Amino acid sequence: QVQLVESGGGLVQAGGSLRLSCAASGSIFSISTGGWYRQAPGKQRELVASIARDGSTIYADSVKDRFTISRGNAKDTVFLQMDSLRPEDTAVYYCNSRFPWEPGTGHWGQGTQVTVSS
Repeated sequence: QVQLVESGGGLVQAGGSLRLSCAASGSIFSISTGGWYRQAPGKQRELVASIARDGSTIYADSVKDRFTISRGNAKDTVFLQMDSLRPEDTAVYYCNSRFPWEPGTGHWGQGTQVTVSS
């Protein structure tokens, strides 16, 4: 069973940086798409960034040029480097892994809170 554990969230001032990590129970990110999603209070969960098996990446327009998604060399970790943070980035951030043969939304971590103060 896939297990994902996020870390790195916290409280930061606007303009600051945080680096989120998602540790998986194996080298699954070599064969699955890894992604970061976020959910703010009263809003739907939304895609922040994803990295496919071939290393190609997708970013939400709101985070382009500020956030960077990457994988560890062992392909068992996905990172989200968040720079120039804004108060509107405040949310619970969730790690996701989805294998190409799986229906549905894949596997989720428990989430990590990111709070950006103005």
